[in-house]
Amino acid sequence: MEDVRHEPFTLQKPLREMTDAELDRLAEELRQEILQTVSQNGGHLASNLGAVEATIAIHRVFDLPKDRLIFDVGHQCYAHKLLTGRGDRFHTLRQRDGLSGFTKRSESECDPFGAGHAGTSLSAALGFAEADLLAGRDRHTVAFVGDGAFTNGMIYEALNNCSDKRLRLILILNENDMSISPNVGGLSRYLTRIRVSKGYFTFKHRFQSLLKKVPRIGESLIKGSRRLKNTVKRTLMTGNLFEHLGVHYLGPLDGHDRRLLERVLEEAKRREGCTLVHICTKKGKGYPPAEEHPERYHSVSPFDLSVGASASSQPTFSDVFGELMVRAGKSDPALCAVTAAMSEGTGLYPFSCAFPERFYDVGIAEEHAMTFAAGLSAAGMRPVYAVYSTFAQRCNDQLFHDSLIQSLPLTLVFDRCGLVPGDGVTHQGIYDVSIYAAMPGVCIYSPANYADLSRCFEAAVDPNRSELCTILRLPRGRESRTDLSCLTDHETGGFRTFGETGAKKVLITYGRLSANALEAAKAAGVKLISLLRIAPLDREALFAEIGGAGALYLAEEGVYSGGVAMQIAAYAASVGFRGRIFTRTVDPSGPFSGSESELFEAFGFDLTSLTAWLTGEDGKN
Repeated sequence: MEDVRHEPFTLQKPLREMTDAELDRLAEELRQEILQTVSQNGGHLASNLGAVEATIAIHRVFDLPKDRLIFDVGHQCYAHKLLTGRGDRFHTLRQRDGLSGFTKRSESECDPFGAGHAGTSLSAALGFAEADLLAGRDRHTVAFVGDGAFTNGMIYEALNNCSDKRLRLILILNENDMSISPNVGGLSRYLTRIRVSKGYFTFKHRFQSLLKKVPRIGESLIKGSRRLKNTVKRTLMTGNLFEHLGVHYLGPLDGHDRRLLERVLEEAKRREGCTLVHICTKKGKGYPPAEEHPERYHSVSPFDLSVGASASSQPTFSDVFGELMVRAGKSDPALCAVTAAMSEGTGLYPFSCAFPERFYDVGIAEEHAMTFAAGLSAAGMRPVYAVYSTFAQRCNDQLFHDSLIQSLPLTLVFDRCGLVPGDGVTHQGIYDVSIYAAMPGVCIYSPANYADLSRCFEAAVDPNRSELCTILRLPRGRESRTDLSCLTDHETGGFRTFGETGAKKVLITYGRLSANALEAAKAAGVKLISLLRIAPLDREALFAEIGGAGALYLAEEGVYSGGVAMQIAAYAASVGFRGRIFTRTVDPSGPFSGSESELFEAFGFDLTSLTAWLTGEDGKN
């Protein structure tokens, strides 16, 4: 796409000095900046377009960075980045050495807490607020949370601890998709309009001031008036979960009415204790295609603004998995699918349409999803739980405690395994092998192409399989164009080989790295072993194939500690392997920003780097 970069965004004057007309123009400028950058770089679009007015209001009411603003997930923070001095670098969003697509502590003092996963903001904000209370600091902490994150249990765990009336903590619930309606009916809406009017707040504070002046019984009168107000509310309005938890509730409000938001946020600042401000915004606001189809513009690849985002015509690993699920669902009435708010991202949308009664989207609740799947298994169903690798890190204990030690079979599909472009350090799929290979009864497959995926899927959902839990690891995107048909299956079925027996150099890898590894092995005259089943490893068969090689090269698109490379190296030492061992794995310190090709080059997984490594031309062996 042609680079149409324009002048960097800068604030012409402080926000608090701007007129209403200037602030309205600012909102439009922010949207245009976000649209231009995301259309070129990719990123989260619809939610950011919807959060512009709310972000401006927060910045005008609160004194950042003295006061703290913490975004949940962090995917709604683009306007915040532009308003905090990062406009000159905004064109680098999600690029190599550029700005993160999420909040990041190392980027700005206005990002007090980093994010990338859902449900963390209120717990962190509560920690800040408690620390301020202990230190006697006069600061406010604001957590900005999308409604999707309210399906995550951590939010409610934190809410349960927010009842301390001394906290200076404000929770902004941005409802832009699912329906959250604490109160219902016309009277409720009328009372809400009264409660958020400027006159109501002014009268309330003056009335309480007058009551305080009544000798000896002033405080009692205030408490009595509060009890009366709460009694009337309970009589006229349905129960409000937040206020039952000791959290003040204000809303719902039009999240695009900046003036109203500022007035309500000022009131929230005056409240004692935690206050929840409920706003309603429109995803994609200001860009008609995103307003009409917000789900298509949640997270996008680069696209032409004049045409709009379009889906790729070529299938991905996720798409192929989805097709296999539908096919299996037709022949197996016990097969069911579970996901955590990722039906499209994991390829399960076709299954949800074909078998809605056997499809379960539990929301952003990865831990619950794992135990729920275990319950389905215990009741005789055959659940397949599909989740991104990075989010699977949240449910390790549930797999071990609720499935494995109870001998309940599960099939897990980890999407976005290995290096993941665009979303940075929080979304890499480089730890799952280290975590899950150590668990008892787990078998992990890492297909290199769609043919492998079909073969592994068949084994994974086989009701007569010997393994308790099978995991399929799928990379992001499409299969390589490299033809892997020249690889020869080993009799054990756990790996394939290319090259002559007795080779002096042997390269071992797995997954999509097999494509570049095959080309590099051909160029360097090295034998290749491409693993299909990476846990448990058939180590004896593997080393019988390695034979008396003088050098062993281990390439893995994951971290070394606990990974396949480390397991093979450890076994080599235990059996007295006399050759030299070279490893190439992912350094957990990164870098993790950039495109897929840039990430592969950074870690030496591209064809040129692998070939130079095998031939010794890079001087690293």
